[in-house]
Amino acid sequence: MKITTVKGTNDYLPEEVRLRDYIQNCILKTYIDAGFERIMTPAVEDIENLDKSDGGDNLNLIFKILKRGDKLKKAIESGEENNLCDMGLRYDLTLPLSRYYANNREKLVLPAKCIQIDKVYRAERPQKGRLREFVQCDIDIIGSKSINSEIELIHTTAKALLSIGIEDFTVKINDRRILRGMLSFVGFEESELDSVCITFDKLDKIGAEGVVSELIEKGFNKDAIDKFSDVISKPITLESLGTMCNDESAKDIRKIIEAVEILSNGKYKIKFDISLVRGQGYYTGTVFEIVSDKFKGSIAGGGRYDNLIGKFVKENIPAVGFSIGFERIFALLTEAGYTIPDSKKRIALIYDKSDVINALKEAEKLRQEYDVVICEKPKKLSKYLDKIQEKGYYGFCFLGEEVRALGE
Repeated sequence: MKITTVKGTNDYLPEEVRLRDYIQNCILKTYIDAGFERIMTPAVEDIENLDKSDGGDNLNLIFKILKRGDKLKKAIESGEENNLCDMGLRYDLTLPLSRYYANNREKLVLPAKCIQIDKVYRAERPQKGRLREFVQCDIDIIGSKSINSEIELIHTTAKALLSIGIEDFTVKINDRRILRGMLSFVGFEESELDSVCITFDKLDKIGAEGVVSELIEKGFNKDAIDKFSDVISKPITLESLGTMCNDESAKDIRKIIEAVEILSNGKYKIKFDISLVRGQGYYTGTVFEIVSDKFKGSIAGGGRYDNLIGKFVKENIPAVGFSIGFERIFALLTEAGYTIPDSKKRIALIYDKSDVINALKEAEKLRQEYDVVICEKPKKLSKYLDKIQEKGYYGFCFLGEEVRALGE
């Protein structure tokens, strides 16, 4: 049997888990202190829900679960390939939250402010920064159309990042109504906008020339491409867009930016970015993303999805959320040599086999000052001490003796 994990998944050693727990607990505490409440949903969802969730490219990455027993046999005999599965693993936490609200709405107070910190699954091609099983840390507000929800989510997420030592980051914000308005103004057809947005989302990676080249390859109208090229060849601001964008949406973005700039107190930045699209199709208005100036790359993202819950309850329920990419954060902090601040020093209490009761009693006393592991005296003491020093232990002691620092 294979001892390695399935590609795209990881085992985590105790010292890694300690750091992961610490980071998650800091984020969770920030969320709870801000008035959000934690909920939990199953990792498994009905395949129909997943397939109809407007999840963009993520719909191609769903881990599907085969039917069982007679149901599977009948599905195979029918010859209908799409009928073989009835469930799948969640690819994010937004679709499960939407179903959760529909199922529990009578028990919830609106606006509902929810926390989800849990694993999600995508059938990615495994590579650095892309796992098949990973953790997301989400906060969402359901039942409010007000831009105050965006302001609260951005501020709370930023505080969570600051609490774990992530600094020098920028919140990028856009509104899909502004983006689509601009694209329509320069001449793209309504049916072309999604495809244009997918290409425009690559602006940071391939530059304006690369975006224009890809639009030409896709065969869009030359006049529309030329006008679009002229727009993106210069720095784009809400003011420079003028009549090209939705005026009400532009006012909302300005208000959000002004509020967040006050709340940030100079600890992080926020800016309008017309090229910010976000891949999920369920976003309907504001979208936002946090990029790290120090480490490069996106570390959080979200937006408003006012139509997704309506797929379950047949009425429009406004909702907006922000998600921290936990694995990205964990990797950045690990690479930077991050250590848990103000943690107790770890020691090993070594005892003879017959002294376990006294060892447990002594450990309780030592735990006032240290994190203590008790261990029967090993046959090869020096090898054991080298191993625990390698794992970050501060020291050790024998039962009834003083603590000694390792390496002295």
